[in-house]
Amino acid sequence: MTSPAVTLAGAARTGDRRALGRLLTEIEARTSTGRAALADMYPSAGSAHLVGVTGPPGSGKSTLVAALASRVRKQGRTVAVLAIDPSSPITGGAILGDRVRMQAHAGDAGVFIRSMAARGHAGGLALATLDAATVLDACGFDMVVIETVGTGQGEVAIASLAATTVVVQPPGLGDEVQALKAGLLEVADIVVVTKADVPGADQAAGALRAMLTVGAQHDRMAGDRPRPTRPEVLLVSAVEGTGVAELLAAIDRRAPGAAGDRRDAARFRDQALVRAETQLLGLVEERVRTRMQSGEARSRLNVEAQAVAAHEADPHAAADRLLDLLMGKNGE
Repeated sequence: MTSPAVTLAGAARTGDRRALGRLLTEIEARTSTGRAALADMYPSAGSAHLVGVTGPPGSGKSTLVAALASRVRKQGRTVAVLAIDPSSPITGGAILGDRVRMQAHAGDAGVFIRSMAARGHAGGLALATLDAATVLDACGFDMVVIETVGTGQGEVAIASLAATTVVVQPPGLGDEVQALKAGLLEVADIVVVTKADVPGADQAAGALRAMLTVGAQHDRMAGDRPRPTRPEVLLVSAVEGTGVAELLAAIDRRAPGAAGDRRDAARFRDQALVRAETQLLGLVEERVRTRMQSGEARSRLNVEAQAVAAHEADPHAAADRLLDLLMGKNGE
């Protein structure tokens, strides 16, 4: 008899959007059904181009993603969007703002949009983001776009998940050097200066190109780093549609299946390894937190916390003891 998880996964693969929505809900809730379905679908994933879009709040990320999705569809390809929304501090649910802003794609079967609550997870990314992206990949979407919350320095986490990272920087928000200080430009494959029709956009793009050129020279002196030595800087007006085609072309040049030399193939393998390590570390952290909330571990955590709060125990030593307790439970 076929399990409910396999049935749900099969329906999602055949294009049943309602089944796909239910499956993503199971994935986000970390249920046994979601986990079993993911295990069934994982071997089918690995073909989609995973694109991260990040940048400060108000930079026009959602408008840019909507314009990019339209351009992808004009080429006959499919695209899925995972929009990581801020969580409500009361309910923990997502605000779902991106679904409202992307209603133009609501009736297009080749576009799938899903909002996910960040739930306080660092880096502007929901804990189940990569699992959800894997499911969408296995369902045959050509491109999966992850749009992050846009909360500052933590946004650099997207670089460890995406094959291509697009950093959105609007003109007129102050000194562009602040973007460098936030670390956003250090993880960029492509930098997009949005609102190209606004006065000052050309100057902002020029300033960014100059700074990134200096950074590229420094990188060559410092040795290899897991990012391009000089990201492309593009001017885009999503409202007017200018520059969107050039942006998509730049993204496509970085797709894992794009023609390139051996160094490109090695870079894609390295990126896949980094994503796998990031995912595994996140899952280990999640499991440790879960196990610490029940049974003997919960009681021991309380004892150790009281000792640390009273300055009777060193927090590092206390943490080591808690880890030893978990390792012993695992028979290691």
